[in-house]
Formats: sequence, structure tokens, C-alpha cells
Amino acid sequence: MRLAQYLALTGYCSRRAASRLIRDGRVSLGDRLAKHTDSIELIETPAGTQASLSVCVDGEPLPPIADKAYWIFNKAVGTDCRLLAEDTASLIHLLPQQPRLYPVGRLDKDSRGLLLLTNDGELTQKLMHPSFAHHKRYHVRLDRPFDDDFVVQMAAGVSYKDITTLPCQVTRLGPDSFEIILTQGLNRQIRRMSQALGHKVIDLERVAIESLTLDELPEGEMRPLTTQEIAALKESIT
Repeated sequence: MRLAQYLALTGYCSRRAASRLIRDGRVSLGDRLAKHTDSIELIETPAGTQASLSVCVDGEPLPPIADKAYWIFNKAVGTDCRLLAEDTASLIHLLPQQPRLYPVGRLDKDSRGLLLLTNDGELTQKLMHPSFAHHKRYHVRLDRPFDDDFVVQMAAGVSYKDITTLPCQVTRLGPDSFEIILTQGLNRQIRRMSQALGHKVIDLERVAIESLTLDELPEGEMRPLTTQEIAALKESIT
């Protein structure tokens, strides 16, 4: 098994992030720095499935391969998705001690709604990598009403800075609100698209990732996914 795949299986990070850690010289294998071409063998121990050689990130040994866990969280405005222990607003202070969970992507601090939490690095890679083009659905309210031309321009793709966004689905919900389905995950994308067209976002809620929806989950609460939800999510990204 390639080393990056092993890092992802432990739940430490996605395979893509693992490759960056190896590139940056932060991963050691045995008594030397790891290389992208390194492979490892797995062994069964009382603590779980582990690598045959010691694998460390920043000098800390990796845990055994964990059982996969999948949770949904209804994030409130003000929660920071970066896992920074020194930040009192960080998501890390809301997560359970076990299983060790990581957010799949981020919602900025001013946004709210659905956040998928998991230790499944392979699933994270498939949901995050732009080549897979998975759907994420948002409900957005602007600072003032917009005309039909705004909907047409948002759906066609908007240029800002040196970026032109991909075409997407946009549906009006009210005089100043709309639903948008994106397959991209650019930083503050909806806010910057709206700003480029002369509007300011005052409320942004993610309501779905592929087949996964918030349903009646209260804001600020989290729960494990059901077996049916996990199966439907995995089927939707294959």
C-alpha cells in the first residue's frame, strides 16, 4: 500500500493532503523522511491495523487504522471550521473525543448549515477534488432584491479577480433569495460571485451535499449518519 493511502486510511487526512505532508518533509517512515514512492505493509495488532514500520507526522506516531465514522453537523454562524485548539470559536471544541473526525471542506465563519464530518480519507478525496464535480446546494439571501438578469449571470458563470466560475444551477426562492447548486468549492465563491454582480450576501446556508441533507437537525447539533444515508452518499459519488 502506498504511504499516502495509509495516511488517509488512518483518518488523519485525505490522500491529497497526505501527499502534501510527504512533499513538505513532515512524514517519517521508520528512522528516515518518507518519500512519495514509499510503500508499507499492514499488520494486525491488539490496538488495530497498523503499518509494519513506524509512521510519524511532525514526529507524532499515527494511530491505527480507525473504523470509518460519518457524522453530519448543522454549523452555526460564528463557528470556525479550522481545527485550531487555541481558537475558542473553532469546530475542534465541538467535536467528540472519539471517533476522531475532520470536516469535509469548510464553510466560512459567516456561513451556516451542513458540514460532513468523517475520518474516511478516501471519501473526503472524492468529495473535495474538483474533477469529481459533486453537487453542493445552498440557500442564499442578499441585501436587496435582484432581477432575473442576476439569476442568468450567476448561472452562466461570474468573473472576479482572475477567476471565471463554472456554470451552475440557480433558482429564485424570493425577491432577495435564491438556491444555487455548485460543483466547485472556491474560497467564498458565492459571496464573491454576488459581489461581482453588485450584491452583498447577508445569509448563506448549505442545505445539501449530494444526497445528504440537514432535514430537521437543529442548528449547532451533530449526529452520526444512518446506514441508509452512508450507502446513499457513497452511491452518489461513485
